[in-house]
Amino acid sequence: WEPALGHSLLSQSDCSTLLHRYLAKQPSLRGVLRDPSACGGLKGLTEEQVRICQLQAEAMDSVKRGAELAVEECQHQFQNRRWNCSTLQGLQNRIVLSGTRESAFVHAISSAGVAFAITRACSRGELEKCGCDRGNSPISRRAMHKTVIPSGHAMVHYCAVTATEVCCQKLWFQWSGCSDNLSYGIAFSQAFVDNPERSRGISSSRALMNLHNNEAGRKAILSHMKVECKCHGVSGSCEVRTCWKVMPPFRKVGNVLKEKFEGATEVHPKRVGSRKLLVPKSSRFKPYTAHDLVYLVASPDFCNWDPRRGVFGTSGRQCNRTSHAMDGCELLCCGRGFRTAQAEVVERCSCKFRWCCSVKCKQCRHLVEVHSCR
Repeated sequence: WEPALGHSLLSQSDCSTLLHRYLAKQPSLRGVLRDPSACGGLKGLTEEQVRICQLQAEAMDSVKRGAELAVEECQHQFQNRRWNCSTLQGLQNRIVLSGTRESAFVHAISSAGVAFAITRACSRGELEKCGCDRGNSPISRRAMHKTVIPSGHAMVHYCAVTATEVCCQKLWFQWSGCSDNLSYGIAFSQAFVDNPERSRGISSSRALMNLHNNEAGRKAILSHMKVECKCHGVSGSCEVRTCWKVMPPFRKVGNVLKEKFEGATEVHPKRVGSRKLLVPKSSRFKPYTAHDLVYLVASPDFCNWDPRRGVFGTSGRQCNRTSHAMDGCELLCCGRGFRTAQAEVVERCSCKFRWCCSVKCKQCRHLVEVHSCR
């Protein structure tokens, strides 16, 4: 499930896998989808996705936000590489359809984006069919605290203390934080994002690859959930503590998946009994886990413009003359050399704090050298 680009040149199943780019470009879908029949007008949706859209039209704005998050994060993570996610901005994205490690990342960040946005909408009370995660963890020990309210009436709080949260309650009131309902976000992402691949049939090697990477993207959120707490008591004492589980920032998810991209495993299909599985292409490769990314074919070098394959090339890209990393002129420009020009930069300078309360700055102009690939 990836950005919808060039629908007219693609098959229906390919359109479905490119859906998120299409949704990311749409204006707010909330008003449009008040009429569930409007779901049929969204290009690239499978029959099952249209049905989900009709049943949960209110969630489609969150799906759109998830698509936007995915595109933004992809472009941030790859801004200094030859492939910088600009393919998601205008060319028919054949590279993302070809089973490369770039495809693996796009699938993972897309499924994570939808799960993240849906979960966030649940926590904010924006969706009727979900809310905070009120699930209880197994109790490891119990404690009892006593506080006094202003009227002088004592109330007893019984607290269940676990490894992840403390749930305290009194006779007519319950302390409990609003945990992010990631289980709902993941379930929605599985149902909506995975559907084009499942409808294609899991005998397809590419479908197996995409489904695995979709799940790896969601696990990048799940495995980095954390617990936040707030104390309640007189003068800031922690007589009663409210705790809740929260998702990591989406930038953290992007960082995790970028690391997985760097260590992605090349695989090939293998028949094991009646099942088709993806196994490492070389016995020297370590077995991959459910958290890792996998890909089927090696990537092109992305050096030269090739619209047939969906490659922009690196000509005209700015590079760092002093860097030996991927953003350096030698690597980014693929040995073609680079041009140097001067550009005027306007920056704030000589800033002063004025009582009260503002900061006043001057505008300073100076020339800098800008290097761009030939």
